[in-house]
Amino acid sequence: MPTTVRTEVLDISVEVTGPADGPPVVLLHGWPDAARGWHGVQARLNEQGWRTIVADLRGSGATRFRHTDTPRDGQAVALAADALDLADALGLGRIAVVGHDWGARVAYTLAALAPQRLTAIAALALAYQPRGSFTMPGFEQARAFWYQWLMFVDAGARAVREDPVGFARLQWDTWSPPGWFDDDEFAATAPAFTNPDWAAITLNAYRARFRADEPRDPRYDDLRRRLAEVERIAVPTLMIQGGDDRCDSPAASAGQAGYFTGGYRRVVLDGVGHFPHREATAAVADLVGDHLRAADGRARAPGPG
Repeated sequence: MPTTVRTEVLDISVEVTGPADGPPVVLLHGWPDAARGWHGVQARLNEQGWRTIVADLRGSGATRFRHTDTPRDGQAVALAADALDLADALGLGRIAVVGHDWGARVAYTLAALAPQRLTAIAALALAYQPRGSFTMPGFEQARAFWYQWLMFVDAGARAVREDPVGFARLQWDTWSPPGWFDDDEFAATAPAFTNPDWAAITLNAYRARFRADEPRDPRYDDLRRRLAEVERIAVPTLMIQGGDDRCDSPAASAGQAGYFTGGYRRVVLDGVGHFPHREATAAVADLVGDHLRAADGRARAPGPG
């Protein structure tokens, strides 16, 4: 059952499962999704001996801000700081991080800013963005990102606030081949989107990419500056891409090996859309488990005598 872990900024809803002495793996969900999306992968990793830590991100599920005046900053550096705060609160040292969508961006950000805390990362559905920089995509990808441009318009932002569940459902309906989920699963996930800060974090995460007037929490300014200086990642990285992802084109994550100096593997799953951990649970869990074991073995290997 989930418990609550208090940090300076948040009361984080988190579920810790698996052997108490297993190597720790933090699983970070994407948008629009929830911690429950990891349940299948989580169970298989537990069977393989990993201790999994699955949390609701800020603005999602049962996680809550502690103070009403905290800026609702949805940028990757804020979510990365949350992950480190959670690890510290749980007394964890080095961790592996597996992330989907927003969670993947957080994994890359952690690898850029705190490589000494990580044994490995796995990123699902999202390409690496060197220096954390957002640039305007080509027209075809921009068309797939219609939901982002909608949020840049004040009337669109208002519509998201008024119907967050309907907005999330449209992404589920269109980002993957049909049939990957049923109404019951969406209904079980939808309460995550009714968090009182879900819309604020969602809007800030996207609008802040190109709008300078969006709120930013100054406590993360140093992290923003540091991230803008990092181009290459030294943490062992696995990237899992759905070959039929209808949100983030598979072409976006191709040809990126040169950015990774600590080992990199990209796997494309044919017929899978934007939610690989839900659509191909066994394949994703096995790929992640193999990757984490290899990285853990390297981390434990004795150094040169």
